[in-house]
This record gives sequence, C-alpha cells and structure tokens, in this order.
Amino acid sequence: MQVTSLLSQHEHDHNHSGADCSVCGHDHAPVRLWQTLIGVVFVLNAYIVDWLFQSSERVSSGSAMIGAIILGYPIVMTSAKDLWKGVLSINELVGVAIIASFASGEYKTAGVVAFFMLMGEIIETRTAQGARESIESLIKLTPTKARRLRGKTEEEVPARDLAVGDIIRIRPGDNVAADGIIVTGQGSFNQANITGESLPVDKKPGDEVYAGTQNLTGVLEVRVSRAGQDTTLGKVRELILAAEKTKLPIMRIIDQYMSFYTPLVLVIAALVWAFTHDFNRVISVIVVSCPCAFILATPTAMVAALSAAARLGILIKNVGDIESAARINALVIDKTGTLTTGKLAVSRLAPLGDTAPAELLRVAASAEKYSNHPTAKALAILAEEAGVPLSEPVNFAETAGRGIKAEVDGQVIIVGRAQWLQDNGVTGDFLQAVDLNETEGFSLLFIARAGRCIGWVGLQDQTRPEAREALAELKAIGVRRVAMVSGDRLAVAARVAREIGCEEVAGDCLPQNKVEFVRAIKLKGYRVAVVGDGVNDAPALAAGDIGIAMGAAGSEVAIHSATIALMNNDLRRLPFLISLSRSTRAVINQNLLFGIFFILGGWGLFSLSPVSSPIVAAILHMTGSFIVIFNSARLVRKGEELEHYQPAGAPPAAPTAPVVPAAPLTPKLA
Repeated sequence: MQVTSLLSQHEHDHNHSGADCSVCGHDHAPVRLWQTLIGVVFVLNAYIVDWLFQSSERVSSGSAMIGAIILGYPIVMTSAKDLWKGVLSINELVGVAIIASFASGEYKTAGVVAFFMLMGEIIETRTAQGARESIESLIKLTPTKARRLRGKTEEEVPARDLAVGDIIRIRPGDNVAADGIIVTGQGSFNQANITGESLPVDKKPGDEVYAGTQNLTGVLEVRVSRAGQDTTLGKVRELILAAEKTKLPIMRIIDQYMSFYTPLVLVIAALVWAFTHDFNRVISVIVVSCPCAFILATPTAMVAALSAAARLGILIKNVGDIESAARINALVIDKTGTLTTGKLAVSRLAPLGDTAPAELLRVAASAEKYSNHPTAKALAILAEEAGVPLSEPVNFAETAGRGIKAEVDGQVIIVGRAQWLQDNGVTGDFLQAVDLNETEGFSLLFIARAGRCIGWVGLQDQTRPEAREALAELKAIGVRRVAMVSGDRLAVAARVAREIGCEEVAGDCLPQNKVEFVRAIKLKGYRVAVVGDGVNDAPALAAGDIGIAMGAAGSEVAIHSATIALMNNDLRRLPFLISLSRSTRAVINQNLLFGIFFILGGWGLFSLSPVSSPIVAAILHMTGSFIVIFNSARLVRKGEELEHYQPAGAPPAAPTAPVVPAAPLTPKLA
C-alpha cells in the first residue's frame, strides 16, 4: 500500500469514515490491525487444513477465500476510490495483484500478499505517527488549566480563556500556561522544549517566561503577555506543522511522475505474461513493483531530521532548507547579539593607590545600586557573582549620559566618565593609568571617593564563550569562508574577530551594506548562510541562500524573518545544522538506492527466474520498506552530544561564587 503522507504529501478530505483513512492524523491503525489478524487466522487455517487433512480441499479453499476477502477488501476499496477520484497511484498495483490471484483461485496467495501489504502499511503508518509524536511531544506541554488571580482570590480557569494582562500563579512543578513577565517570585525553569537547553534557567521579576516551560522551584506570579496560539510555543508548533507540509524537489518530482509509473508496471507485467504465460510471475512482478521503499526514502529522513533539529531548538520552516544547508560553504554572521552577548560585562577592575579590587567593586556597585543603566547592571552582576556585599546608597542622583553621585558609608561617591569626575571637582591626571582603547569597544567608568579617584572599570560586550569553537567546527566541516559583519565601529568588530578567530570582518555596515556584502559573496559562486538576531538583520537574512535567526525564543520578528530559527544562542547549533543536513542528504540517497535496487532486482528475479512466488515478492517489498525506515531513524539521535545530562527532577546546581582577584582583572580575549 502507498503510505506517503509522512510529510503531508497528499491533502485529503477528513469528512470520511474512520476506516477509510490510514494515513491521516487519526488513529485508525488498531482497527486495521484487528482486521488483519482476523484475516490471517483464516489464511493460516487454510494451510493447516491442507497439511492435516489433505482431502479437505473445499474447507481449505473456503477458509482461504474468507481470509483473502477480509485482508484484500480495504486494499481493493482504496484502489477503487482512487480511480473514482481520477487518481492513478501505486495502490492500484496491489489491488490488481490481489484481484488477479483471487480470480485465478489462488486464495491463499491473495490472502498472504494482502497480509504482508497491510502489515507493511500498518508499520509504516505507525512509524509516521511515532515520528510526528516525537515532534509533537516537544510542543504539547502547555497545560489546559491555569491559576488566575482576581485580587487575592485564586481561580482555576481553562488556559484558552487567559487574556493579555491577566495575572497567573505558577507553583513548583507547574507548566507555564502562557507567555508572560514575572511580577513576583523567583524560580528555575526547564526550557528544553523551547530553546533546546536541558539545563534549568533561573528567572527573577522582570524576566520573561514561555508557555510550555516547567517551573522547577519557587512560587511566582506572572503577568500574561501572549496567550493561546500567539505564544512562542504556538508559533513553534505552527512552524513545525508548516515544515511537514513542504517538500523537497525530489519529492515533487516523484509525485509528478508517479501517475506514469503504474501504467509502466502494467506494461511490463503484460510483457512478462506474453513471454512466459506464468501467472505467478505476473503477480510477483506487480507486487514487487510497489515502490513504497522508494517513496518513503525522502519523507522518513525528513521527519527524522526535523525531530532531531526540534529537540535542540532548531526550527526549520521548509524542509527544502535542510537540503540547502547541506551545500552551504560560506557564512556571514552578525556581531552584536549573535557572536557577542549584546550585554555589557566587566572585563577590567583597575584600582589606584592602595585601594583593593574588591573594595573598588563594592564602592562602585553600591553607588550604582539604583541605576538602570547597563553599566550599573554589569557591576551588580559581578558583585553578586563574587560575593561582595553592597552598602545602601544615600542621596542617590543620576545625570543621564554622564554618571551618578551618591553617599556610601558616609562618603560621597562619584561614578561616570572622566569629564563627569572633572566637572565635580575631582583633580589629578587619572587618565594616564588607562591602558584600554575605547575605540575598540571598551566603556570606561571612573570612580571617585571623597574627591579622589580610586580606580576605573573597563566594560565591554563579551563574546560568546563557544564562538571560537563553533567557527573552528564550521571550517573543519568545509565552510570555506566565514565573515563577520557589524554596524559597530571597525575597530570594535576587528577586536571581536580576533577573539573568535574570524579572518574576515566588515564594520560600520548599515542594513543595506550587509545586503550588498551578502550579494557580493553569492556572485562569486558561494552558497551563503546569513546568521543574525532576526530584527535589524532581516534584509540580510532574506538575501542569503538561507537565513538563520539566533535567539528567536519570544521574538515574533525573529521567528518570521528567517528560514531557520535557533531558539537559543548556542552557536554550536550552526555546525550541527550543516552536519545534520549533510547526513540527511546522505541518508536520502541511500534510501533511494535501496528502493531502486529492490524494484529493479525484483523485476529481474521474477521475470527471469523459473520459480516465482507472489508471497516472496510481498516479503521482499516489505523488507525494502523496513530497511528505509530503520536507516532514516538513525538521524533522530543526531546532536545528542550537544545535550547536557540533567537527571529528571533534579534541582539545578547552585552556582559557585568566584573569588575577587587580588590583581586587576584582564580582558577575556579568548
């Protein structure tokens, strides 16, 4: 039987009775399985009667005929419905073989052939459902109920009734019912189904949580920002289902020429009859010609690849992009937010005089405690990681774009640029102690206490720790050209490029400059993948052969602006994506060779061999399909090395606090 709907190759009407559809999303296989088992009992009974009671041919034939009718009916009816709709497919080949065996009185042969065809269909359909369920299990985690707060009252409501602005309570162990912002409480969240990261992520007030993720610890109250199909999880589901409905070029070619295949097989069967007058050979040729293995070659590999990618937070909108990724030999990648974190981090603590590094950090972070500036947040994060206790600032005042002034431990603290300190009466040539170049992307903060500069802090947008490793892997797998483009200053871009080992860099690029850069590379014959944050890089993403949006979780623009969306910021997903696409292409080619081999080998065997059996042909047909399915299933486990082992239900490991160094911190340049 033809089972080609693994990736929705056929749009069919769902206004049918349950027994008619074996390939849609409904679970009809159990009914077909029972029907198959009942039919095979009658066929086996015919063989047993023949063996034990050789004179009971009428009983044997009657039992075999009943079994053949039970087993062959769904196949013949499916073929008849196809013909009624004007569709000519390989279903008719099986139907012709069963009718021919039945008409010639070979009831046992007709029953056995139908049995193997039905078993093959059931297993193929089960495999298709299992592959889909492995993907759906990643995205069916949104609870049906939610705890909505009305004032101080908690009420349980259907998740579909949640609206933007509602406050919901999330307890430990709960799955989040909608996207939202944490209002109160802290917790650790398992976001594996959204981002592909198996390690829990700590969340605090102001952080965003996603529908379908699981709260491991803490009680939180969350203000709903997106609900229902508008959530990140809803968009993920839409992308995966849309990808299942797309086709590779080879799949479209197969569909186009399949209507010519059945007449060709019937012509070959007629020639076999003309030269051999052996009806068993004719039936064998028809049965072995059913190209299920050939048809399953591509969709089974595609479903397995989509499942492996989705498990790691890689969403592919069109399966054709898997094939495109296999041919990528150039990569154009954005800097800010892609190769770097997009957030300032302290890279240097430089105390002056007898001030200790820990004291410099404590004074600066305490004075900036109530500022929302990125530099203040960077200082607060480092102080928390280092275990430095902060003091409460008094008379805090902030001047936008210049700095802050506050009292800490009874002394006036001034934090800001050099000019800000000078404007507030701080004297001394403290600029001479600076050995960092601000033109390379460093931000400098000077700290003064009681009118005297006690040191400075260097901050920069940190590169992602896995960036160098990821780019080295890309070059190792054959990506010949890797270029970094950035709208930032060339000196800043060049520094980042040196840190990550990128040999080609372009700075001061406007969006149109990035597009021109991509087109120039394509004109030289390269197949280009463009990687960006999916928002300001949208034109360049569209200009590449494939566009990859990084960190798309929660970003509607990012999800829709690229052909492939990475739901987390792990750059190691890039070489994995290319490796997966190449493995998928290799598996498809292997499957196609298997399918062609079984068909051509079967034609030769049953046309020329003096002994031909439709039963052997049916077994050979089913064996070919199984080989293709199991070969494709190997792709599902791709990328397991990128997943961190985390025991189920285990709490996240507590971070260890680093010790503040006695000497100034050096910039992390590797």
